[in-house]
Amino acid sequence: MDVVYTSDSCDSDSREQKIVDFGHANKRHLDDDLLEMCKTKKLSDDVETVLLNHNNLSTVPTSIVEFINLRVLDLSNNNLYSIPDAITQQCQLTTLIVKNNRLDNGSLPKSLRSAQGSGLRELNLSGNRFTHFPEQITELKTLKYLYLGGNQITNVSKDIWKLVNLQLLSLGGNLIAEIPDTVGLLNNLHALVLCDNQIEVLPSSIARLIHLKSLLLHKNRLKHLPREIITLKNLTELSLRDNPLVVRFVNDMTLNPPSLLELAGRAIKTSSVPFGPGELPRTLIEYLKTANCCVNPDCKGVFFDNHVEHIKFVDFCGKYRIPLMQYLCSSKCIETSADVHGEPSSSMMRKVLLG
Repeated sequence: MDVVYTSDSCDSDSREQKIVDFGHANKRHLDDDLLEMCKTKKLSDDVETVLLNHNNLSTVPTSIVEFINLRVLDLSNNNLYSIPDAITQQCQLTTLIVKNNRLDNGSLPKSLRSAQGSGLRELNLSGNRFTHFPEQITELKTLKYLYLGGNQITNVSKDIWKLVNLQLLSLGGNLIAEIPDTVGLLNNLHALVLCDNQIEVLPSSIARLIHLKSLLLHKNRLKHLPREIITLKNLTELSLRDNPLVVRFVNDMTLNPPSLLELAGRAIKTSSVPFGPGELPRTLIEYLKTANCCVNPDCKGVFFDNHVEHIKFVDFCGKYRIPLMQYLCSSKCIETSADVHGEPSSSMMRKVLLG
């Protein structure tokens, strides 16, 4: 075991911080060793980091709670089946790393919120056996970094929007098929890792993540991207390899003939025929208000319920071609259509991984 002293020069009162390092000790029982250290009150008061990674631990040492100022606890690469309530309730943890263990849906405390301290800022539960997104996590409003990759998770909580300070969300290597719209409410998100899942559609709300810099989507089932993604001006890394939209050229069109109601509505809107409450029933007036403009800037047409779905490949960086879904009023618009936003500047997206 090592006790390491480090100087934190960033603090105004520049102090020494002690790190207790039992990493790679290959000990199944560490309680006695930790309790021996706690007999020295000053030592137990000063320790802020305890490393217990790469041991054969099947349970978390109960003596951990004796380190009253503990901030960082690394329990990775053990054989843990559960995390005791005391770890989050009695300690002042800001970082908890429990990756590569045997945790499942019933392994976490009912609440991860600490009764002391400012709360968790980093939580790493990657490489475990979760099949559901742990709902307790959504209580952690102080959380900035969340790692849940390499599990068997099939869903993402709709309450994830409550993680208002989240900057990194890592969900790669799971069984997720759908991403909830509420992900778009994570206003402080900088990195979103969704690679190696079963996602077929990405919600358009992704475009609300104005601070997003990295979006990893490789190894999914995506056939197209929402065209709103082009508005992410801070995005510098987009990974799309091993998706159908990259493996093959997608040209999916819907060519159902429009109804007589739609044809009449189109004629009224494109010809700017005046109408008022005394001339048309209220239901028709409301219907006419739902008209959508064709995204082809060379077309002045509109559509209501009937449209053509078309994959438009847009140039990024003068090198990469990104498929975006666009909606046209007619199949005649396909040959002349251009993206409504135009081609983005190279500053909008500098790194696109398609290979």
